[in-house]
Amino acid sequence: MDNSLPPADELVLVDRELARLDARRSQLLARRAWLLRVLYAPASSAPGPFPSAPGARPAASGPRPPVTDSTPRSAQNVLLTLGGTLLTIAAIAFTLVSWGSMGIGGRSVVLFVVTSAALAAPVALLRRSLVSTAESVAALGLVLMVLDAYALHRVALPETDGLGYTAVAAAVLAGAWTAYGSALSRLRIPLPVAVVAGQLPLPLGVLAAGGGPTAFAWAALGTAAADGAVILWARPAAVRITAAVGATALGGWALLTGGRLSLTSPWSGAPLLLAAAALTLYAARRLPTVAVAASVLAGLATVAAAGGLLRPAVPTDWTVPVYVLCGLALASVWRLSPTMAGDGAAEEAGRRLPAGVRLGLAGAGAGVVALGVVWALPPVAVGLLGPAARTTEVWSGEHAGRALTSYPGTAVLVLAVAAAVLAAVPRLWARCGALALVWALLTALPVSLGLPYAATLALQLLTTAAALACAVRPGPLTRGLRRPEPAEDPATPEPATTAPAASAAAGAPGTAGAPWGAWAPSRPRPQTPAEPGTVLGWIAYAGGLASALSAVALALDVREATFTALGALLVLLVGVAVLGAGARRVVAACAAVLTATGLVVAVAAAGGFEDHWTALALLLVPAATAAIGAKARPVALPVEIAGAVVALPAFALAASRPAFLALALALGGVIAAATAVRPERRRFASWTAAVLFLLAAWVRLAVWEVTTPEAYTLPVTVPALVVGFLRRRRDREASSWTAYGPGLAATLLPSLVAAWTDPEWPRPLALGVAALVVTLLGARFRLQALLVLGGSVLALDGLHELAPYVVQAVGALPRWLPPALAGLLLLAVGATYEQRLRDARRLRDRVARMR
Repeated sequence: MDNSLPPADELVLVDRELARLDARRSQLLARRAWLLRVLYAPASSAPGPFPSAPGARPAASGPRPPVTDSTPRSAQNVLLTLGGTLLTIAAIAFTLVSWGSMGIGGRSVVLFVVTSAALAAPVALLRRSLVSTAESVAALGLVLMVLDAYALHRVALPETDGLGYTAVAAAVLAGAWTAYGSALSRLRIPLPVAVVAGQLPLPLGVLAAGGGPTAFAWAALGTAAADGAVILWARPAAVRITAAVGATALGGWALLTGGRLSLTSPWSGAPLLLAAAALTLYAARRLPTVAVAASVLAGLATVAAAGGLLRPAVPTDWTVPVYVLCGLALASVWRLSPTMAGDGAAEEAGRRLPAGVRLGLAGAGAGVVALGVVWALPPVAVGLLGPAARTTEVWSGEHAGRALTSYPGTAVLVLAVAAAVLAAVPRLWARCGALALVWALLTALPVSLGLPYAATLALQLLTTAAALACAVRPGPLTRGLRRPEPAEDPATPEPATTAPAASAAAGAPGTAGAPWGAWAPSRPRPQTPAEPGTVLGWIAYAGGLASALSAVALALDVREATFTALGALLVLLVGVAVLGAGARRVVAACAAVLTATGLVVAVAAAGGFEDHWTALALLLVPAATAAIGAKARPVALPVEIAGAVVALPAFALAASRPAFLALALALGGVIAAATAVRPERRRFASWTAAVLFLLAAWVRLAVWEVTTPEAYTLPVTVPALVVGFLRRRRDREASSWTAYGPGLAATLLPSLVAAWTDPEWPRPLALGVAALVVTLLGARFRLQALLVLGGSVLALDGLHELAPYVVQAVGALPRWLPPALAGLLLLAVGATYEQRLRDARRLRDRVARMR
């Protein structure tokens, strides 16, 4: 921003320009509303000229022409289409139904006259510029020619083979329609119909001659080649589109047939695939719009042909690697790019081969390699997830005595070749793929080679260590990597350098650019792409964690292996937590806490501890995390949260022995209280410690079979009242309900419930005395919570104690006396209603003024 003006002057200028913008916006909105009225107003109420637009021309006077439902041209086309359809139906009906009732002469005359008239009429119609009528009549003529061919076969050549006759007839009709359409170039129907007819002669001729699938595929490919020539050299768009559809269908059939033959009869399928690839590649060079898609098809056909020829010469396990190598050879075509070629010959070849063709061929080769990688993934899944699919108990030796399910060793070869190729490409996405493939290779290696248990576990731990090391120090992975340039925003203008220059560029006052005359906003900083080391580090980190989980699952088969794996992983994760940075450091610290938990459980299981002793041992983990959190500031909070989560299963394990549960809760309270010493944890940890201590006391009271509710509630009430008192001392404006309400309610309400069900007198008496003291304190210090709670409990407790005597006294009185006393009471209240109402209001106000 240009701060050449004082702030006050600049603010005035900004406000003035904003006002101008608002006025201009209002003017444009009014103009927009007038334009909408002009466009959508009915003909009888045409709006006048826009009043605020200078120089606006008056609207044309006079009534507007009525809006028709359809244009004459569209109505004419509908009528002609319907007429041509009806004539076609009539001709078909005549040929199929009425043909047999006429002699041979009559038939010939009728067909010749009608067909000739239908074909000759468009000539005269085109001279009169009746193009639509000519199209309809020409379509009828084309249909009649098909009917002529059908009638000729039925009458003159009934013994001729149907397929052969259809092929010859289609060829003749295609030639005739082509000549007819070329002569009458204004007609749009004959030439596309000729192309449709041209799809039939070769395939039907092959079938008529008794050719098999291979011959039919060659015929389809030849027809597709002819369609390609039509696409390249024909001008009408309808003809080219029709030929493209035919070429796609027949060429696709030829490719599918060639692919199937390459698996069963390679020497028959390879020439067909190579011929199809050559034709498709020629089309890709001549048609840049479909160069990529056509080149992909050509590349796939080439790989299928080459792989089909090489496949019989190698063992079965090497079938997929052969195709992968062919795909890699095809993908190397991209190296012919002029910017990547290393020598003159390659550079010259790169210039001759269009970029779209190179991209398509390289994409086809890469797709074949990707399919090979997918084929090699099952060993990776088994190596990663196989140890978790156990059917026996821990330390049973399920996997220790045998190797995992064996897969072809060539799967590892495919992964290795793909990883090596991607590692040689100086692009971030390629390096990411190479890193993932290397991890997959190491994971699949034990399964593919059938390694023993110890070697498998050692390789998984080494894979974990290597991946975590790459996650901490991803620098070597980025060597030779081309860093992408920051993305520039082309829509962002260059910032103005000085105020006068900005004013000159803004234009005259009152225009849209005027507000920027005094200052120019700073140009937004270009977006910086993600650091390669960060992306590669996260990929390595994810692979390391996955290998760690698999190693732990595999190590659970043997006791010694469990301790070895957990110990090694604990060291690795602690190292990442210490040397790493960012979120990876946090995740490693939390994973280290979980690993330490597993180690404690393993030690307890090896020592034969019972559940309640294991629970006490687990509390060592939150104690350790609390101690570490005081030192390791960057990861303190997540580590402490992970330790607190570990305490929950410890309490669950101790639940079978209530005495140990009370001890575990108390120890958890001690850990929380020690954490509360730190100022940043004081609020949450102090409340957690209080809750744990209280739960421990309640569990201990339950173990002692104490049923007195005050034994459970007073430990809550006393600390709560102390906390409330301290808060009131710091904040005199704090409400008594917030400070003392929870603590008093925690004891008074449960005790009131117990007093109402207690037949003895000591509890109601003690409760009444306590409620009286609370009420008096509330009245003395003007505390609303104490007065309301104490008074309510005192009244309910007194009512409970007096209720038997009241019932007894009411029962001894005459039946008429209670209604009479109630009536007198109502009369007295009614007589002094106003005074009682004022007293009630004064009492309400006094209570409301209390805190």
